[in-house]
Amino acid sequence: MAPIDPEGRRLPVKLDTATNGEYLPMPLTEPVFMAKRLAHDQVSTVSRRLGMSRRTFLKSVSGAATTLLAMNQAFAAFGRTGGRFEIPLEAAYEPELAQAALGGKEFIFDIQGHHVNPKGPWRRPTNRWTYSLRFFPQSDCGDGAIECFSAEHFIREVFLDSDTTMAVLSAVPAAPGDDPLTIEDAAATRATVDALQGSHRLLIHGLVRPNLPGEIDAMSMQKEKYGVAAWKTYTQWGPSGKGYWLDDSNVGIPFIEKARSLGVKVICIHKGLPLFGLDYTHSTCRDIGVVAKRFPDVAFIIYHSGYEPKRKEGPYDPNNASAGVDSLIKSVQDNGIPPNSNVYAELGSTWKLLMRDPGQAAHVLGKLFKYVGENNVLWGTDSIWYGSPQDQIQAFRAFQIGEPLRERHGYPEITAELRTKVFGLNAAKPYGISTEEIKRRTASDRVAGIKQEYLEHPEPSFASYGPKTRREFFDLLRLRGGPL
Repeated sequence: MAPIDPEGRRLPVKLDTATNGEYLPMPLTEPVFMAKRLAHDQVSTVSRRLGMSRRTFLKSVSGAATTLLAMNQAFAAFGRTGGRFEIPLEAAYEPELAQAALGGKEFIFDIQGHHVNPKGPWRRPTNRWTYSLRFFPQSDCGDGAIECFSAEHFIREVFLDSDTTMAVLSAVPAAPGDDPLTIEDAAATRATVDALQGSHRLLIHGLVRPNLPGEIDAMSMQKEKYGVAAWKTYTQWGPSGKGYWLDDSNVGIPFIEKARSLGVKVICIHKGLPLFGLDYTHSTCRDIGVVAKRFPDVAFIIYHSGYEPKRKEGPYDPNNASAGVDSLIKSVQDNGIPPNSNVYAELGSTWKLLMRDPGQAAHVLGKLFKYVGENNVLWGTDSIWYGSPQDQIQAFRAFQIGEPLRERHGYPEITAELRTKVFGLNAAKPYGISTEEIKRRTASDRVAGIKQEYLEHPEPSFASYGPKTRREFFDLLRLRGGPL
């Protein structure tokens, strides 16, 4: 296999337009373009002074620090200072300072992961997913187009190339037979991780399309045969292109009641991030507070926190809260759901997009901490679509909400304790996990040993997997025969 990025052209913090295939690529803003230029210039300067190649420097933690410092500089130049990455300027030259800012030993539980089964029956010529992944940038990883999204790549990117301790393997919105990762496939990946003595490192979701005949009844089989840890659903998806509401007495309520009767009372709902080509209505959070109030014993985890890439996020405005993160906040407030109750906000794709705009990031995180609760914001990355989640982890470790915004809107300071909660402790509660037991098990399993050996000569790809341009996205859409 050819060397990975031998000339050091890829930054370790991926400042690009890649998507997870559900939404159109978002153009980079002027501050981000400036940050990329500044980062590349600084990398050349520092690596030359240190007598290192660009690639060697970029693989070091100082490479990530340099990129995030460039973000601070660029956004400050445009007068956008609502949030920033707290990293000493000397971290570019001093690995110890960079490690202090971006390193950590937290329990990191990524509750949104994805990959596909390259050999699954979904690859028949008539399936819309068959050729779609060939248009993702990751398809040139060297192993063959669709093979680049395999379980093996998922395990490497998540467990070796990042500080992630545990993960949840989730599903994509697809009709039966068209799913590139079936429940059987997910269970096989979990077995692979277990075979590395990585027991409890990987959990799996059961996909439920309750507006499809037979799906609610099939939940019993998913629980008994595959031991799913939670349910995943897409309220925007439907067999005829029409979604559903969780408080629908004919669809949503029977689904929730079935989950309760089975004793798997964690439901993960895609909200926000409009699924291209489908009616957006059912992706708003109007129904969340209603069902959370009716079923206080059920944990409702809101994937993406209702975030919409095209909607500019600012302070919470109850008079303009029909969509986006504000729709989640309004729904819980209108239904009397206090912070730190049974509604949780997940950050998959949301943080990936927001870390390119520290001002909006400050408002979204601040609002979620304030209104959903500091104990109820959960870590997720949507990886493997964006490559390794390590850059997302490093950026979150250093991010801080600006003091003026904290004073004006009542947002909390992001302390080390709060970061630790978000990274994993918060999700441990709904998933019923003992973090101490997990840390004890994972400290010496084979995954930990393999990772330690790997870190002696790491070769992170710094690659994003999702489509990066409108052309790539529409080629993907055309060849898979329609929207997700």
